[in-house]
Amino acid sequence: MTVSSLKVNSQRGMALLMSLVFLLLLTLIGISSMQNATLQEKMAGSVMLRNQSFQGAEAALRVGESAVQLSTYTLAACANTTQCAPPAESSVVTAAGLNATSGVTWIAAGSGFYGVQNIGTTLSAVNVPSNTSATLYRVTAVGLAGTSRSVVESIYAKY
Repeated sequence: MTVSSLKVNSQRGMALLMSLVFLLLLTLIGISSMQNATLQEKMAGSVMLRNQSFQGAEAALRVGESAVQLSTYTLAACANTTQCAPPAESSVVTAAGLNATSGVTWIAAGSGFYGVQNIGTTLSAVNVPSNTSATLYRVTAVGLAGTSRSVVESIYAKY
């Protein structure tokens, strides 16, 4: 064997080794790209659920406000400071019904729930003629979508 034939044989082994290294690098890049795509899909799904829960809460809030607007709507004023506070169970409520602690009756509306509290009357409401009293209602709405929960509130003044 000559010296030149030894160099050719050693070069062939090196080409195989380099090919395997490049194949390993391409495999790692592919796996990384797939993990990145999966993560982005999860984030997009989370944003979609958050948006759906917020839209559900907004819709339930509008239904609750519409109920309060009716001239026949009446609700007794809250009896104590616990019942006048924003309902703490809004972070866990999953079904319609009465909560004995807050005194709020949760009503199903679409993909959410709403509850109304009569928080009393006032004489100093904005854009109200003097000596006109307004009854204030707190409307709390909860929207649910997947594992996402949104809570929105409004204060409605009824004259």
